[in-house]
Amino acid sequence: MSRRVVVTGMGAITPIGLSVDEFWAGVKEQKTGFDFITKFDTTDYKCRIAAEVKGFEGKNYMDFKAAKRMELFSQYAVAATKEALEQAGIDMEKEDPYRVGVSIGSGIGSLQAMETAHSKLLEKGPNRVNPLLVPLMICNMAAGNVSIQFGLKGKSINVVTACATGTNSIGEAFRTIQYGDADIMAAGGTESSISPIGVSGFSALTALSSSDDPKRCSIPFDKDRSGFVMGEGAAVVILEELEHAKARGAKIYGEVVGYGCSSDAYHITSPAEDGSGAATAMLNAVKDAGIAPEDVIYINAHGTSTHHNDLFETRAIKLAFGDHAKDMKINSTKSMVGHLLGAAGAIEFITCIKELEEGYLHATVGLKEPGEECDLDYCKEPVTGEFKYALSNSLGFGGHNASILVKKYED
Repeated sequence: MSRRVVVTGMGAITPIGLSVDEFWAGVKEQKTGFDFITKFDTTDYKCRIAAEVKGFEGKNYMDFKAAKRMELFSQYAVAATKEALEQAGIDMEKEDPYRVGVSIGSGIGSLQAMETAHSKLLEKGPNRVNPLLVPLMICNMAAGNVSIQFGLKGKSINVVTACATGTNSIGEAFRTIQYGDADIMAAGGTESSISPIGVSGFSALTALSSSDDPKRCSIPFDKDRSGFVMGEGAAVVILEELEHAKARGAKIYGEVVGYGCSSDAYHITSPAEDGSGAATAMLNAVKDAGIAPEDVIYINAHGTSTHHNDLFETRAIKLAFGDHAKDMKINSTKSMVGHLLGAAGAIEFITCIKELEEGYLHATVGLKEPGEECDLDYCKEPVTGEFKYALSNSLGFGGHNASILVKKYED
């Protein structure tokens, strides 16, 4: 008998707010986080727009010395976890620390640490490279730093599946608790890759939006979409075994009921053109929850604003849900915060929890005229009503597909 897993805390650092409340207020205001890049000089770059986190100070969330030994992606993860643990009311002095784990992934880690070290290597030689380069740079250090900062001694893992990282991280934490390997998991994703190498690399791949208009850059499913806009930030949730949460009187925000994955086994950047991989992941999540496909009427899409993703994800939804697809509501949170890469699935998971809680599906901001074959209901305007389930999709370079199904909590 698998154990029920609920959400008891959430934390977020995003381009439209430095907490879950700020982020969610921004979502409801249809606020967008897009502007010209300030982190470096973009004069010679094709892409000059991103969704940067504004006003973040690591020392506001942790000891100044600890912050200095972390790159931004780790700082974001610690900050988001702090908020999530506080919201959940977790008192580690009352918990067995070996039953509280971490599953926080980053798709890339710190490109900035690599860039700085490479410059120093070329200018001053190998003996001048920062002794902390490796622990600053490697992507598992978000999970490592979170476990150290908060004394979480259970299973600690870092899933790296590109843009599916956040969803896989939460899904693997869900399985960990279901199976009995932990009672509580801090789970999610973090990323901070708005750097010269990051932007030039994705630009060379022609993956980034070519728009110079902050109001018309990340426009998922729109006929004028030209690529994704890189975002940054972190989102972490506290997943907890239901009886454990009840025993300590925790407020429950939602329940995780299904998790499905697949691989396209097709191409390193393009999804399978018929949508079969993503369709399989969605149906696997639905099957895992023990419900019928028709029970799902809302999908938080991966919806990156690239031509291929939005077209092939639309095909995937039709393939998975058949005629029911035309009755479903679909939106993309990336229309407001851009693509948070390894953190994308995690912030979209929090969005789903908030939407179910309030009976409010946000608009896909900026969507004016859907593109060719994008003929489903992508929520041009917010939708209100009672929604029982939310299915969140994440599709990563390399063919990684992950879907997670959340349910409005019922005793």
